[in-house]
Amino acid sequence: MSSTNSPSITRSERAQLAMMLEVTAYPKPGNIDRCHDYPSTRLEHFLASTILVRPVFERAERGEGSIGDLIRDAVKATNVHGGGNTHFGAFLLLIPLIRGGDITGAQQVIQQTTVDDAVTFYEAFALTRVRMRDHQELDVNEPATIATLRKKKLTLLDVMRHSAPRDMVAREWTNGFALTCLGAALLAQHGCGRNAIIATFLDLLATEPDTFIIKKHGPDVAQEVVQHAREVKGGLQTLAAFDETCIARGINPGSLADILIASLYIALGEGWAWD
Repeated sequence: MSSTNSPSITRSERAQLAMMLEVTAYPKPGNIDRCHDYPSTRLEHFLASTILVRPVFERAERGEGSIGDLIRDAVKATNVHGGGNTHFGAFLLLIPLIRGGDITGAQQVIQQTTVDDAVTFYEAFALTRVRMRDHQELDVNEPATIATLRKKKLTLLDVMRHSAPRDMVAREWTNGFALTCLGAALLAQHGCGRNAIIATFLDLLATEPDTFIIKKHGPDVAQEVVQHAREVKGGLQTLAAFDETCIARGINPGSLADILIASLYIALGEGWAWD
């Protein structure tokens, strides 16, 4: 076993390592990994994003730029391939963690976000070209949203509070990164390496309806995924069969994948061994 809790590993490098470890672990039911792609998004697109975002992470680590600007610039830096959105949710979690240094520091960073951060966040979201089935008051596709943000003086934290009931990544901003911390604890509990990553992902799938699935397919499908994960854990279904079912139906637990990346980032900083 080896530890990444070393002065030679910067926070930026640790974030990149977390992104790489998440996408190459397999099988993660429904998500892209080294064993399967989606028609328009491939493993290479995720790995390219992991590499291309490095300068933005380094700026965050040096304390340069606002959180909103950094999130937008991360999307711009990684939006150079044809694979669409790969890591938007992960950037929302990693950038405050990199800037703050740890969970406590990240919470302080989040508390200090501004209206301008909220505006640039919406600019970043528009660049992802993600389109969801639900319509919210602060709709990224509505030009009036920016005016609403400024009129109501809503900070980026306010936006995340608004989104938290429907978005588990936003919820991490409001609850002290609770699920991120749980994931890090599960990684330590399951041991080292790829098997621990898969076991942790399955644990999260078995307890948390993924809000990305809810937005794309509805709450019933998200609850089905929870039940399938529980059946795998109980020995009533194989992990491979669960994975095949999700892939065939286009069901990808993208929000939990983003949270798993943040969990890996925290675990790596605590000395969790990935190899």
